[in-house]
Amino acid sequence: MNWTYQSVAIVGSGAVGLYYGARLAAAGEDVRFLLRSDFAAISRDGLKVASVHGDLDLPKVKAYRSAAEIGPVDLVIVAWKTTSNDQLAAVLPPLLHANTQVLTLQNGLGNCESLAAIVGPGRVLGGLCFVCINRSAPGQVVHSAGGRVSLGEWQPDGTGRAAELERRFKAAKIQAVAVDDLAKAQWDKLVWNIPFNGLSVAEGGVTTDRLLATPQGEAKLRALMGEVVAAAQALGLDLSEDLIDFHIERTRPMGPYRTSSMIDFVEGREVEVGPIWDEPLRRARAAGVAMPLTEQLLRRIHEQLAEREI
Repeated sequence: MNWTYQSVAIVGSGAVGLYYGARLAAAGEDVRFLLRSDFAAISRDGLKVASVHGDLDLPKVKAYRSAAEIGPVDLVIVAWKTTSNDQLAAVLPPLLHANTQVLTLQNGLGNCESLAAIVGPGRVLGGLCFVCINRSAPGQVVHSAGGRVSLGEWQPDGTGRAAELERRFKAAKIQAVAVDDLAKAQWDKLVWNIPFNGLSVAEGGVTTDRLLATPQGEAKLRALMGEVVAAAQALGLDLSEDLIDFHIERTRPMGPYRTSSMIDFVEGREVEVGPIWDEPLRRARAAGVAMPLTEQLLRRIHEQLAEREI
């Protein structure tokens, strides 16, 4: 093992950043949260997580308003929505020293490339979170299911960076696994994200239980998932069609779960269209694979977004 970390900065303290940051902090890690809207509440009241894996109440956390105040750390975890990525070039440099690693927990494709352009490819790792989690109030997170994180190095270098993250995350009671093929893990998550996030917006803002409520709705989900699996296979990734059953069945117990894209849609925020739908479609086309159902879904998403602005 050639790499380890002592200090962590959480960039993007929404539901994902607060949850995983809280788990690490509760395990004794030196976690520093870059906060915007939640700064006052968390500075005053701390951070609370209501979780199926055990509640957390952290009355004191290290809260900061700027990256410059945090200073260089060993590990940066980027957990904000990809719609904020235009701020990375300003936020990341003050957090870096010679050996700092940067882990993105963001949805979709293209995020590792964006990070690499700023910090260099040798620092970049990707994490895919399979978790039902929402921010219920400033400084408060509700974790209702899941929590597994797949961790991979964008350019593996034999220093065991992903394995070290797996070890430390597990010590913090986070279900983590280091993967050899980050691209495969990214497309695995897209098998869920493209249909469920997409239809939750295209249908006007509906929860996952409603998407699964009828045979026709489930068939629509399965057809979209099949397109994603086929595209990944055309790109040389060993994704199995068994993932379709897996993702459908793991979603049923979630109940009326609000996807992240649905929340952004109904609350009037920008939806992560680029990395979740545009970029996978672009890569599929480059591989000579048609995804007509996904293209139709994307058109419906754009129609809903346009109607929302009227």
